Amino acid sequence: MTNAPHAPVVLVTGAARRVGAEIARTLHAAGACVAIHYRSSAAEAEALATALNQARPGSAAAFAADLLDMAALPQLVESVVTRFGRLDALVNNASSFFATKVGAVDTAAWDDLIGSNLKAPLFLSQAAAPHLERSNGCIVNITDIHAERPLKGYPLYCAAKAGLLGLTRALALELGPRVRVNAVAPGAIEWPQGADDFPPSARTSIIDHTLLKRVGSPADIARTVKFLVFDAPYVTGQVINVDGGRSAHL
Repeated sequence: MTNAPHAPVVLVTGAARRVGAEIARTLHAAGACVAIHYRSSAAEAEALATALNQARPGSAAAFAADLLDMAALPQLVESVVTRFGRLDALVNNASSFFATKVGAVDTAAWDDLIGSNLKAPLFLSQAAAPHLERSNGCIVNITDIHAERPLKGYPLYCAAKAGLLGLTRALALELGPRVRVNAVAPGAIEWPQGADDFPPSARTSIIDHTLLKRVGSPADIARTVKFLVFDAPYVTGQVINVDGGRSAHL
């Protein structure tokens, strides 16, 4: 391992693609070593790690884990600590997102949406906590503005993100003063893949309700995560909405 001995180490879940990959790139550019978690996107995760290591040898590695497998979560944390020697921050970014019509919600949807958006962040944070306490580290959860303002057609997803918002504040209480815990709540950043529920008319309506009248970018989320990890030593238990003002008015 050739990374600097005191470079902060950050584990980002769901970091192979989209917003997670941008978070990993941004934190890496700020000097962190990044652990790129993925479930099935092995090629993308390895390609990202290779690119980051070309910029700074030994500074990135990819780690596979199914976050719905509770036994895999402590193993993931230990694999990262074994590889890099420490853990300074955890970014709970991985998330499932799909509609659940009331009357047709089943236990498979419950296990997936609650599992990825609430249960996994809790148990991963629990596994990471002893290492974060040693490094005076932090946790950043990626919630959603719909944790507080539900999106019609997505009751289970919204409930899961609402739980993650509450968990953010509860963990800040439980893990302080040595570990800070905050959240970033995105608005319209990237339309979901295969987003049949967001046709052009729906997208126009969402943008029209956004004070800045435009969609944000993954970089907007990544920069906010970077702030909370590196530049906010007196901030904990907080949620920052990055939504172009969409949640500022009814």
